[in-house]
Amino acid sequence: MSSLTASFSGRFSSAAAYFPAGGLFSRRSCLVYPPFRCWRSRRLVCMAEPYLITKLESAEKTWQELSVKLADPDVTSNPSEYQKLAQSMAELNEVVSTYRSFKDCEKQLEETKALVKEAGNDEEMVEMINSEIESLTNQLKELEEGIKLLLLPADPLDARNIMLEVRAGTGGDEAGIWAGDLVRMYQRYSERNSWKFSPVSCSEAEHGGYKTFIMEIKGKRVYSKLKYESGVHRVQRVPRTEAQGRVHTSTATVAIMPEADEVDVEIDPKDIELTTARSGGAGGQNVNKVETAVDLFHKPTGIRIFCTEERTQLKNKSRALQLLRAKLYEMKVREQQEKLRTQRQMQDNRVSDHRLKMNFELTSFLDGDMETAVQSCVSMEQKELLEELAESVGSTAT
Repeated sequence: MSSLTASFSGRFSSAAAYFPAGGLFSRRSCLVYPPFRCWRSRRLVCMAEPYLITKLESAEKTWQELSVKLADPDVTSNPSEYQKLAQSMAELNEVVSTYRSFKDCEKQLEETKALVKEAGNDEEMVEMINSEIESLTNQLKELEEGIKLLLLPADPLDARNIMLEVRAGTGGDEAGIWAGDLVRMYQRYSERNSWKFSPVSCSEAEHGGYKTFIMEIKGKRVYSKLKYESGVHRVQRVPRTEAQGRVHTSTATVAIMPEADEVDVEIDPKDIELTTARSGGAGGQNVNKVETAVDLFHKPTGIRIFCTEERTQLKNKSRALQLLRAKLYEMKVREQQEKLRTQRQMQDNRVSDHRLKMNFELTSFLDGDMETAVQSCVSMEQKELLEELAESVGSTAT
């Protein structure tokens, strides 16, 4: 036992004194493993994939270079440069920290394996060492999975706020009611996440619900969770408007538009046709007598936006342009979203997500209890990205 490393000497050097022959473990049935018999076949995936290790080493090197630059007096005297470098370093902190933990765990595992030979025929010691090997192997596997997720490319849009549009589809009056149910569902989910939502534009249906409803949702990483909701949502039920008890199928389309600014989308004023009108309805004499409503038409795409929610024409125009930018930006990223589009159907008091192949209870789901479905979508996307990463690793190796 003379060559035990420092990290394990305190744990094992006096093991014979604490566990004498016929002592604590004598009542158990112990299986003694020959040295490395159980561990030789184990393969550490990261060790077998030099491409991943290369990326991690590159990240660690960049992190070290940034830490040196941040200590440079020329950088510290330049607030904008310092902030830029500090942000870049912060983005690498978790990757570097996890990689270092992985290397430490890997080193401990190799040192623990070496202890098996020195334990000889000491059954108690061998059992302790094999237990430690099992624990370190599981820890190493968890760190490896964490590293792979950290290496996945982040969606640059995930941190953005969104414009959410619900539009009634096929199904007549019931489609409008169904669109209204979806609007309330997203409002409840926003409340559960402490997000703020506000209507931008809406057109009410004759028998309840909406023909179209657009709202802005602001909060922490809104797009990262709701981007999976884009697509057609179907419902099969006996609608309130059905007198003979027949089941109808109705649809509504949901569009998730990440917030866009003037840098993301440039709008030529010549492409816009803008008219004004009186809003009407509640809101006092101003909205009934003054033309505060804005009707905006974008000639190249045919997009028309009628905005009445604000109390002044200027604010409604700003809202309409904001929504137009979001719609145009959504068109740019639609190809990326295509694989995320939902295939969800509500029927028989349950929600069936055909994309996930999972069912959820309908009442609670429509009350905003969507987190399980959202996280399942996140896991599915991560799995697909990991498969793509594995393929890229294989192609790089060949």
